[in-house]
Amino acid sequence: MLNLVRTRTQPRSNRSMPLVAMDYADPKKKNNFVGKILMAAILTALCILMLKQSPDFNPPTAFSRHEPGVTHVLVTGGAGYIGSHAALRLLKDSYRVTIVDNLSRGNLGAVRILQELFPEPGRFQFIYADLGDAKVVHKIFSQNAFDAVMHFAAVAYVGESTLDPLKYYHNITSNTLTVLEAMATRGVPTLIYSSTCATYGEPEKMPITEETPQQPINPYGKAKKMAEEIILDFHKNSNMSVMILRYFNVIGSDPNGRLGEAPRPELREHGRISGACFDAARGIIPGLKVRGIDYKTADGTCIRDYIDVTDLVDAHVKALEKARPGKVGIYNVGTGRGRSVKEFVEACKTATGVPIKVDFLPRRPGDYAEVYSDPTKIRNELNWTAKYTDLQESLQIAWRWQKSHLNGYGLSVAVARS
Repeated sequence: MLNLVRTRTQPRSNRSMPLVAMDYADPKKKNNFVGKILMAAILTALCILMLKQSPDFNPPTAFSRHEPGVTHVLVTGGAGYIGSHAALRLLKDSYRVTIVDNLSRGNLGAVRILQELFPEPGRFQFIYADLGDAKVVHKIFSQNAFDAVMHFAAVAYVGESTLDPLKYYHNITSNTLTVLEAMATRGVPTLIYSSTCATYGEPEKMPITEETPQQPINPYGKAKKMAEEIILDFHKNSNMSVMILRYFNVIGSDPNGRLGEAPRPELREHGRISGACFDAARGIIPGLKVRGIDYKTADGTCIRDYIDVTDLVDAHVKALEKARPGKVGIYNVGTGRGRSVKEFVEACKTATGVPIKVDFLPRRPGDYAEVYSDPTKIRNELNWTAKYTDLQESLQIAWRWQKSHLNGYGLSVAVARS
């Protein structure tokens, strides 16, 4: 009988699977790696937080970079009467605008109106700063990509300048030097400088041309002339585009009623005659004081060339458009027609409809008898001509704003700084 049971003739070998090269992570090493990543993330977050809290940290914005097809204009003194109107026009014309103002004479209310009208990102910004602080000025220029500067910022009352001349030399001459140095350091190519007919003093011949000798007779005019000389001396070795606008007596306000003139109450005594007329018409002051009735003019009062603020701003924009590298343009900005103070007062009475009381007083120190412009050069070279030349109409437009803004812009410096 066959034995069908198989017997193992050789012992079963102890077979094992070949070892494959596999790397198993050490749990301790893995935890260390994750910890290092976590620590790096925490340190990075702390650094970012510290940078953001640093006064020198400013993330990139539309204002900090040049953009093709967009001209970024710094408007110094842009919260003031003329500067705010210039900023409004620039914004309407699609410029990018930065206002720098310390609000010593300007109005935060004007800035807020501009912010409401142009809320789009990258269009408009306001920086509260004093141009007398060179460190701050250079920081502003380092953080913003300006293509041009319209330099309006200045104290601008003839009478006040005779009482406090050092303020005028600091505020006008010294601050202009600081702005010019910052422009040169950062390569800003264009300067539109807001000057004045007061640099001419009391010329023997009328009308005043750009070639009329500059012989200022008050600290305001002298400070502006010094600033002009600094700019022109610098330009001799610079490729900067420079436009200097010497304008005459400014009146009026935005025809659409958005902006106006709102001088501080403590400055009314030194302010423009239009402001004094309106104050008298509103009963804020008992009457209008006309200083000087013995000048060698037809009616004994001073003769001035009254330029509407809308026309003045238009001249600045045309100057900006016509500015060319390495070139200097110097222009008088006026109507070419002189009006006496008595004529002005009568126009103001008609515009307001109020029989304003007028007191005639002795001359004010530093005033001159007759000043009006010859606008031929600016007409020929910049294609600019004053359009708002009806004195009564300009005063009526300004009066409408005054009546609808009895408290000015209704904001104080204390509010602005809070």
